[in-house]
Amino acid sequence: MNLNPIKNSFFFVCFIVLSACASTQTDAPKSLKTGAEQTNLYISDLKGKTIALVVNHTSTIGKTHLADSLISLGVKIKTIFAPEHGFRGTADAGEHVANGIDKKTGLPIVSLYGSNKKPSAAQLEGIDVVIFDIQDVGARFYTYTSTMHYVMEACAEQSKKLLILDRPNPNGHYVDGQVLNKKFASFVGLNPVPVVHGCTVGELAQMINGEGWLTGSKKCNVQIIKCLNYKHTTPYAPPIAPSPNLPNLQSMLLYPSICFFEGTDVSVGRGTDKQFQVIGSPNPKNGDFKFTPEDKPGAKNPPQKDKLCYGLDLSKIDARSQAFSLKYLIDFYQKSDNKDKFFSSPSFFDKLAGSDTLRKQIIAGMTETQIRASWKGDLDKYKNIRQKYLMYE
Repeated sequence: MNLNPIKNSFFFVCFIVLSACASTQTDAPKSLKTGAEQTNLYISDLKGKTIALVVNHTSTIGKTHLADSLISLGVKIKTIFAPEHGFRGTADAGEHVANGIDKKTGLPIVSLYGSNKKPSAAQLEGIDVVIFDIQDVGARFYTYTSTMHYVMEACAEQSKKLLILDRPNPNGHYVDGQVLNKKFASFVGLNPVPVVHGCTVGELAQMINGEGWLTGSKKCNVQIIKCLNYKHTTPYAPPIAPSPNLPNLQSMLLYPSICFFEGTDVSVGRGTDKQFQVIGSPNPKNGDFKFTPEDKPGAKNPPQKDKLCYGLDLSKIDARSQAFSLKYLIDFYQKSDNKDKFFSSPSFFDKLAGSDTLRKQIIAGMTETQIRASWKGDLDKYKNIRQKYLMYE
């Protein structure tokens, strides 16, 4: 991806996604503050230090990017590390993110997506503190927490301090799904947590440290600036879309259930204006709702491109109360006329699921109740682990 100066298309994309977020936002308490907003708690520790930022377009204080805010406060920033979707957040899922220069600040941008997922010793040379500030959505396969894991590992190896500016989790009000089997660890799931892990990035970082999940059970020197006046039951819609295809709160709430379709022949609405809110394929049995995916900014060559898809429009359901579900996945598989090709990428589906068990259970005709029963032991163990690291009610 070209990370050179922000062009008109970027502003257009931002306008669209911000408008979409605003139109569906469930207001959090006005007294809620993210970690980044509480500069009084960390700015004095940064003065006289050389800083690296792990940030993207969601890393803001109000309407100002964290990098600009820190520079205005006299903080010396040496490097910006960018995750999947890039520093400005416009790259497709899985698209190569290139190194570059931020025109506004002149700072070098180093990609942490692609072949270089973990900062090298050379890239951290001369750095005193690394700051991680990225909005997550609370699903295991959303790769920003994988980036955080590798940054923690690099900081542990190079004896660098990591400062995490915590943000609320839109899916932080519950825990559900199969716990990942480490044999299926990948960038869309590195740690043995369920699909919906119920942690903020700060809590998850404490868990990664405390459970010894870094290579060699290393410990990262982590400081976390907590959110103020946040509880896990607090409804929260991020004011900025965290990635091109999660444009609003509805998409973020549906994402844990819908993302499995990325390993099948079913479209999740990439290339429409209802990404991760509609599902369908050319099979008319799927449902009465019709849509046709097209090339769009943030969705180049989407699955089922230019094909009329039949399925479901989930954009108006109460996704928060319905939470995580396998019913859509099981139903679409059962209606498929070509079940042998339904899982178009079995290996990727298994990575999303965290094992090959779910795919085999669906093929065997197991019900959602039966599948959930098979998770219960590991899920209960995880919930006990999670309790040790919670920082919020």
